[in-house]
Amino acid sequence: MSPARIIILLVALAAGLGAAFLVQKPSQAPAPAARVEPAPTVPVLVANGEIPVGNTVSANDLRWLDWPLASVPAGVIRKDEAPEAEKEITGQVARYALLAAEPIRREKLIKTDGTGFLSAVLPSGMRAVAIATDSRGASTAGGFILPNDRVDVIATSRGETDSGSGGETHVSETLLRNIRVLAIGQNVQERNGEKVVVGETATLEVDPGQVETLVQAQKSGSLSLALRSLKDAGEAAEASARNENAMTLVRYGVTTKSVKP
Repeated sequence: MSPARIIILLVALAAGLGAAFLVQKPSQAPAPAARVEPAPTVPVLVANGEIPVGNTVSANDLRWLDWPLASVPAGVIRKDEAPEAEKEITGQVARYALLAAEPIRREKLIKTDGTGFLSAVLPSGMRAVAIATDSRGASTAGGFILPNDRVDVIATSRGETDSGSGGETHVSETLLRNIRVLAIGQNVQERNGEKVVVGETATLEVDPGQVETLVQAQKSGSLSLALRSLKDAGEAAEASARNENAMTLVRYGVTTKSVKP
């Protein structure tokens, strides 16, 4: 065999041995993944489902939910602080609507001690008075007044004209301003996303002096409600407009202004 062939065979043998060595060499192990420590949590008492206004809270309405410790809202009920909170909350009444998984706050609930819901949530010194309304919405802003809205109460009464012709005069005046609506009919909240709550009565939150004004006005004429803007909700409720100088007179469908003596 010639020397050239021997060299070629040796080169081929060396290449084959190198390839076999590379195939048998174990692959490099991947770098271990960085270990992520879970953020600490704390059980927080939340609503198990939607709790409407006025509903009595049962044990099935409550559950504990693990909440990131770093973002626990202030004022919520934590299991490490109140382990018996479920028993404490059960039987109380929702003052405000609660959504599913919403953390429970004590200020949103109230102990009624067997009394009615409205008497339990009515502020001290205030009274609840129901007035008759038109179910078609003619005296309630077209039916778009909802519980917790603010309204003005308009009183309308009839009288005879000064001319002695026998015609009738309708006198309207703003009786009360910025009054909170507690309920429409039997509804104390907007239910199931309804935009209109229909009822034969509107229950208003008034002070003792305004109770007499409302009852007297309802006996002597009709009452209507004028819806106020949400931006006016911060204004203090104003008493009767009988002390104001101007009133609205409606004669035969024509509105005019009259000055009181």
